[in-house]
Amino acid sequence: QVQLVESGGGLVQAGGSLRLSCGASGRTFTNYRMGWFRQAPGKERQFVAAISGSGGGTFYGDSVKGRFTISRDNAKNTVYLQLNSLKPEDTAVYYCAARSTPCGSSCWFSGSGMDYWGEGTLVTVSS
Repeated sequence: QVQLVESGGGLVQAGGSLRLSCGASGRTFTNYRMGWFRQAPGKERQFVAAISGSGGGTFYGDSVKGRFTISRDNAKNTVYLQLNSLKPEDTAVYYCAARSTPCGSSCWFSGSGMDYWGEGTLVTVSS
């Protein structure tokens, strides 16, 4: 069993930055590919970014490329999402997820087959 707890959300003005964290407890953290997803009010869940177990590989959704950066610190069992140049349309609840088996682009875009999900942290970007 793996527990995921997100933190770092809040209210920020457009153009600002935030760093989200997702702490993991339980089994060996490096065994898990980690991803961030978001869900805005009234919209479907959207893939944001993913990172390999070693941290050597990353993958981003088109809407956040060049603005968001995913990273992980395996010594701290934590994955981060740096959000820069925020826009009002980035407003959403951000969730982290863990997957133990390989996951290609279609898998990440759909968000299917994740082994664990966190409770989410709210990011609100004001205009």
